[in-house]
Amino acid sequence: MTASDPVATLIQTYHELNANVVDELHEEPSALEFMRYVAKNRPFVIRGAASDWKATQAWSAEYLKSVMGGEKVRVVVTPHGNADAAVQQGDGSVVFVEPYETFRPFEGFIDEIRSARQDGNVKYAQTQNDNLRSEYSRLYQDVPQDIPFARIALGQSADAINLWMGDNRTVTSLHKDNYENIYVQVRGQKHFVLLPPVEMPCVNEQAMQKGTYVPVQSSENHDELRLEVHLDEDSEPVPVATWDPDAPEDRTTPYSHLSKPLRVTLWEGDVLYLPAMWLHKVSQTVGEEGFVCAVNYWYDMDFSGGFWAQNNFLRDIAEATRLIPEYGDLRDMTRSRIRRVVAGTATSQHSNSY
Repeated sequence: MTASDPVATLIQTYHELNANVVDELHEEPSALEFMRYVAKNRPFVIRGAASDWKATQAWSAEYLKSVMGGEKVRVVVTPHGNADAAVQQGDGSVVFVEPYETFRPFEGFIDEIRSARQDGNVKYAQTQNDNLRSEYSRLYQDVPQDIPFARIALGQSADAINLWMGDNRTVTSLHKDNYENIYVQVRGQKHFVLLPPVEMPCVNEQAMQKGTYVPVQSSENHDELRLEVHLDEDSEPVPVATWDPDAPEDRTTPYSHLSKPLRVTLWEGDVLYLPAMWLHKVSQTVGEEGFVCAVNYWYDMDFSGGFWAQNNFLRDIAEATRLIPEYGDLRDMTRSRIRRVVAGTATSQHSNSY
């Protein structure tokens, strides 16, 4: 891509005007200060902002077991820790695979992840369904019911408050959410790789068939449970980012080399603001308690104005650039040809599958 390519120019101009760092704050912002970050759609981390939360101070394994006991919780299981990820099949095809879901007594689940076999299946609590106010409601009193600066600035309470728990082996593949996300690290560390929405043309999003891990035989021991991918023949294709910023030479687009990922590690008590529509990949490291735990607050993004529409347009253009070998250089395409390419790709994708 040359300097006259409008997509390349867009990405390069963004990086010229925005520092390639995550701002670090040492105290909570006011609602006005927070809204300035929302308006710019830029992340920040507040070091130690949640250090005085009861959750951060009290959530040892023994405390959690004493509160939750044998309460059954939803647990996802995968062979390699890659829940909701693109998985290559034996025939070379790539499928978007969701994890196997089961229910486990909480005390058994936390013991399993603390003593996890490195060759066994990977278990993780990640239901993303407001679980801290439902199945983990016994722990809800240990965290604030809302984040004041976000609630005031955004004019709404959190749409969902989620608890995340796992071990070293869980990796969340590159994806994005249509939420303003306040992410709080309680135990262990989380390692985020962040890409701004303008880098959508870099990530080689492709529509994939859906599948789910299913057990091929029953077993009470989830470490020994053998899982295989069951294809969902009736589902519509799901758009999935296939480029990995940690393997930048693979599955590239003509724009992948322009990406400048931001990297930030959250320590216990740190709070991250992850703006809506930012692509992010997450890995983790257990702490002294032998598990990783975080809580996040999702606030609905504002769909009015131009931001949502512009991102959808950029997403369609990104798909068109993937077809450049067939259609020629984007800057040389006539307006009618661009419309045909974008119209053809838009019908094959879910506009809300973020």
